[in-house]
Amino acid sequence: MLKNKVAVITGGTRGIGFAIAEAFLKNGAKVAVLGSRKETVDKALEKLSSDDVMGLYPDLSDYASVEKAFTEIKEKFGKIDILVNNAGISAREPIEAYDPEAFKNIMDLNVTAVFNGCKAVVPMMKENGGGSIINTSSMVSKTGQVSGCGYPASKYAVNGLTVSLARELGKYNIRVNAVAPGVTRTDMVAALPEEMVARVAAGIPMGRVGEPEEVANAFLFLASDLASYISGAILAVDGATVN
Repeated sequence: MLKNKVAVITGGTRGIGFAIAEAFLKNGAKVAVLGSRKETVDKALEKLSSDDVMGLYPDLSDYASVEKAFTEIKEKFGKIDILVNNAGISAREPIEAYDPEAFKNIMDLNVTAVFNGCKAVVPMMKENGGGSIINTSSMVSKTGQVSGCGYPASKYAVNGLTVSLARELGKYNIRVNAVAPGVTRTDMVAALPEEMVARVAAGIPMGRVGEPEEVANAFLFLASDLASYISGAILAVDGATVN
C-alpha cells in the first residue's frame, strides 16, 4: 500500500507509533522513526531490523531541530511523502495541582511539535506534488476529561490544526487528517491491573480496549492512496466509545 513512499513518524519508538512503523514497513515504505532519546531510538531500530528504516531524536518543540532532522531524512531517502505527528504526553492533574510549566510542556510537545513538523515538511511535499500528514488526536478531543485539562486542550488544538491545514494545503494535493484513538493497550495500559482494564473495557461498546495494531491500520489507510480524497477528517478508532 505504501510502496516507494517515505514516511516520518514522531513518537515512533513504542506503543502506537512503533506499531505504525511496523505497518508502514510491511507495506513497502521507507521509514524514519523519531524519538526523544538515542537509547529508545536505537532500541526501536534493533526491533524493526530493516534496511529501510532510520532513526533520529530531534527536539520536536524546536523548529530548527525539526527542520535539520527532516533535511537529513530527505538526504538519505530522497523525499518525504508521509508525516505522522504522533509524539505526545498526557496529564491527569486537577487544575489546583497543575504546574503551569507542565501545562506549557504538554502544549510544546502535543501542539507546537505538530506545527513544527507540518511547517518543515510542507515545502518538501509541494516539491513531490503532494503528500499525506496524519496527526494523532484522541477521543478526549471530543469528550474532555475530568482532570488533566492540558491533554484534551492540546488535542482540541490538534484537531483545529488538522482541519485548517487540510483546507489550506488541499490545492497542493497535500492531505491532512487525524486519528483519534480511544483506550489502547499501550505500555501504560498494559501496566494496569487486569481488573482495572476490565472495568474500563466494560464501558466501551465493543467490550474491549483497542490494540496498537488496530490504531496503526487507520494511519496506514489514511497514508495510502485508498484515502486519496479524504482530507480534514478526524477518524475515531475507539470501539464506539464516543457518540
